[in-house]
Amino acid sequence: ILRQSLSACGLLNTVLLLSNGTCYVISQYVSSSVLFLIIFPVRNRLREIVGASTNWKDHQQALAERASLSQNLAKSQDELPAKTMKDSAIEAHLPLGTQPALREKYLNYHNSVRFGRILEDLDSLAVLICYSHTWNKELKRSPLSIVTALVDKIDMRKNIIYPDCDIKFTGHVTWVGKTSIEAKMHMSQYHDGAYTDVLDATFVMVARDPENKRAAFINPLKLESPEEEAIFQQGEINKMRRVELSTASLLKVAPTAEERTLVHSLFLNTLDTRTVSFRSRVLPPNSMWMEDAKMKGLEICHPQERNIFNRIFGGFLMRKAYELGWANACAFAGGRPTLVAVDDIVFRKPVEIGSLLLLSSQVCYTEGIHIQVRVHTEVLDPLTRQHNTTNVFHFTFRVEKDIPAIVPQSYGESMLYLDGKRHFDETMRSQG
Repeated sequence: ILRQSLSACGLLNTVLLLSNGTCYVISQYVSSSVLFLIIFPVRNRLREIVGASTNWKDHQQALAERASLSQNLAKSQDELPAKTMKDSAIEAHLPLGTQPALREKYLNYHNSVRFGRILEDLDSLAVLICYSHTWNKELKRSPLSIVTALVDKIDMRKNIIYPDCDIKFTGHVTWVGKTSIEAKMHMSQYHDGAYTDVLDATFVMVARDPENKRAAFINPLKLESPEEEAIFQQGEINKMRRVELSTASLLKVAPTAEERTLVHSLFLNTLDTRTVSFRSRVLPPNSMWMEDAKMKGLEICHPQERNIFNRIFGGFLMRKAYELGWANACAFAGGRPTLVAVDDIVFRKPVEIGSLLLLSSQVCYTEGIHIQVRVHTEVLDPLTRQHNTTNVFHFTFRVEKDIPAIVPQSYGESMLYLDGKRHFDETMRSQG
């Protein structure tokens, strides 16, 4: 059940989160004498908020009608009233314990919860949080198109998610720029008479115009306490860290001296001591060539997986990438991996309905019992045969057994190795 207080209009929303596409909202408008209850699917509610189509065959007409909402966009952020963190605060319960019928879509083969489904729920909640922040009770439909820009970090606090215990999500807006919003969410699970922490997630969303062609201004954030100022400052730090990581990307600049030494050491360890040749390479003991630690997948993007803007739902993309990455780690380790963290998921381009989505997973770094996996997704245009990258995902897994060391052969693989090491080191630092 999701509770969201909108004190300005007296609206209390209670959402029963069943599963992706089968969620329900109970909207209660409380006045001095009347209590109105309205129940309808969450997807339909979001479509109503933005004026999107409920049927795929009507989506072109809905897009044309939505374009007229551009006149309601603010010309500057100064025109918009400031909102507080409380305005976007959300609490949601996934009643897996009290509603056994819900478990089927969340249950995996190992009698645990499918984490891909949790990613879908987190993405939906992040959108709800941000629309709460930008809510204007004077408008029937929101002129904003709020979409996921990136998943900054998801840190796991617990290895086991029980399939028969209730789950609670809480979250709110923690940082606001001119056109972007950071939302933090916390997930816990009720077990043995108390809620225990499961994960912390940080999403960054962006606001666009009704046609999703250009950026749109959003309400500034009003800070009401030193604690909120500290939370906001952490959002600024997160933003600067992302800029620094982008600037230092191995796709833009050369590796550091320490990294170059590491790559050369890996190269020397693969030379055949029986020959004096740069071309003769041998695999060290207890190792695997990076080329042999990959897995691929393909998805045809059907309208069923569309979001409220008639593009492929970001949560669906995350679920598919996670499941491929997990399978890759499982095959590599020869055992069941557990997720440690999700790091730096960037949504570079939207995925259109009808696209051919190619997914490529690669084990790119190993250390101890940890496996760093990178999943790259791209769309293929069958008419032009052009490939365009849409997302890059980074997952850190752990296994309770010895695993082979991953060894790059080419320069490109060495860069993947170093990039994986950077993400792994950042994950270990963030988890203390």
